[in-house]
Amino acid sequence: MPDSRDKLLPEWVNVSCPVPSISHREAALERQSQLTKPAGALGRLETLAIDLAGLQFTDQPRASRVPIIVFAGDHGIAAQGVSAYPQDVTVAMLANFAAGGAAISILAREAGARLEVVDAGSRAQTPMHGVLTDKPRNGSRDFSQHAALDPGDLVYTFETGRRAVQRALTDKPDLLILGEMGIGNTTSSAAIAAALIGVPAASIAGNGTGLDSAGRAHKVHIIEAALARHRLREPDVAAENVLLTVGGLEIAALTGAILSAAQAGLPVLIDGFIVSVAALAAARLNASCRPYLIFSHRSAEQGHHVVLAELDARPLLDLDLRLGEGSGAALALPIVRLACALHNGMATFAEAAVPDRSAS
Repeated sequence: MPDSRDKLLPEWVNVSCPVPSISHREAALERQSQLTKPAGALGRLETLAIDLAGLQFTDQPRASRVPIIVFAGDHGIAAQGVSAYPQDVTVAMLANFAAGGAAISILAREAGARLEVVDAGSRAQTPMHGVLTDKPRNGSRDFSQHAALDPGDLVYTFETGRRAVQRALTDKPDLLILGEMGIGNTTSSAAIAAALIGVPAASIAGNGTGLDSAGRAHKVHIIEAALARHRLREPDVAAENVLLTVGGLEIAALTGAILSAAQAGLPVLIDGFIVSVAALAAARLNASCRPYLIFSHRSAEQGHHVVLAELDARPLLDLDLRLGEGSGAALALPIVRLACALHNGMATFAEAAVPDRSAS
């Protein structure tokens, strides 16, 4: 197995992301202190606007143009009975996305957001109308028996993510939402997280698509056996080796997309468990991307709180969601937009001729 990132991943993965603007952040902080409200009265909405001002290098943070990209992939580990749904659901859901019937399709329309669906590794044998196909193979291998991906697959799907971001950048977006679809991907994500954080699979692996307690116990056993088989319980295991051995094609594409967006100075509104695991992998590969990650919600999936804690992340919402698709991030988008509107549009004490607390 490769032991050097330079031999396994494209060189651009190591490129540093822009350092957020301290001057714009300080100006935003100063503006917040002058708005017609008690200091800190809008709580997280204030810090959200301040963070965006620094990330976007602007006095007017914004979240108007927000494309949504959903990556789909199938997982060989599904053959081990780790999902309550058959693997055919992945391809069927791709058609549902394209037809506009999926939850993220509805949320994207309501938000006025452009939705792109990318087949990064499903079992679909032919291209599908309304779905962009950009994959090296039809599904990953069963990681209980083999490495999930070849090195070439990993490089290809990192580039899949990068290409998707480059397409989105042509519309000069303010923010990016990423989502996923793939039967078996909570198992792959749990294995990645357990390896990277160094915790038992039982603390990470959840019920996924609706497993009962026996199904979850089986899932935990499969993950632990695979981590031992691939020697992923060693200290300081490399993120690229974890993605290679127990990852998935859409998870690798998400990781590449997160890194590419951050390198372009584009903040990413991170969705639930699976996208957060991709964010963890991205941060391990290139820590300079971390400031560009805004966490939308805390999923009901078992291990999401562990991943969030590892990333020192405070999500905006907690609605017991576990759908994926980017749905939690899309639901948080109106909050981000309102935080920007309040920051940009509220009157200052001076403008409104309202005495502030420093007036005597």
